[in-house]
Amino acid sequence: MVHIMEQRKAESGALAGSQSVDRALALLGMVGRRPLEGASLGELVAESGLNKPTVRRLMLALIRNGMVEQNEENRRYFLGEESYILGTFAAHRHGLLELSFETLARLAQETGDAAFLSVRRGFSSLCLHREEGTYPIRTYALMTGRLHPLGVGAGSLAMLAALPDAEVEAALAANADRLEEDYPGLPPEQIRTRVTETRANGYALNPGLVFPDSWGMGVALRRPDGALAGALSLAAIESRMQQPRREELVAQLRAAAQEIEHTLAQLYAARTRI
Repeated sequence: MVHIMEQRKAESGALAGSQSVDRALALLGMVGRRPLEGASLGELVAESGLNKPTVRRLMLALIRNGMVEQNEENRRYFLGEESYILGTFAAHRHGLLELSFETLARLAQETGDAAFLSVRRGFSSLCLHREEGTYPIRTYALMTGRLHPLGVGAGSLAMLAALPDAEVEAALAANADRLEEDYPGLPPEQIRTRVTETRANGYALNPGLVFPDSWGMGVALRRPDGALAGALSLAAIESRMQQPRREELVAQLRAAAQEIEHTLAQLYAARTRI
């Protein structure tokens, strides 16, 4: 009888532990679906149906593990650095990079220039992968794992231009201090102008604005629903991005982007059928 009671107690404890994990992961998902504005404690309580002490306890556990962070000023919750790191690792297997790798490698091989895949992270652009071309003179302005404010660099500018005007302004406001400190040659006014030019041209051009003699061009990648997926870009020294070669590179870049978007569409269609 004692053995049975101990077994039931152990099973009850395991069930409670599993329930806590389920609840914590559900709260993490709620925070993740509010990447820009964050989530307040009240919103999490209302959406989860849990009481405030339970939500607070679970959020503290997520914060301790780096999955969530809390803004000190408005007390809203945002995804933490560990969530970002795990998401980046997952991208290599399940995300955009896994789907784009062959196309990216072929683009670098055919053009001879460095090809990049970038994704948006909040108000920044994260370079997921750099594929080297065969041309012996290279530019090292952008490397894998580097973060730039949205609008700085060709791929980053392409992503910013693909966003609604309200999000463009939000990004410029959020990055104002960093732009002034680290990129004084790229004030918000100039980035706004380049957003307009990018939308008109259908591709972003960085004529050595970040590093002299390091030019780049980029196009946004979209998911089947029209949402921004990332950006594809090329970088080379100035002489390799002049006309008429520039138009040839734009055509190759667009063709590669269409190939990746087609693969994304096929993946989404397959998931829908499941």
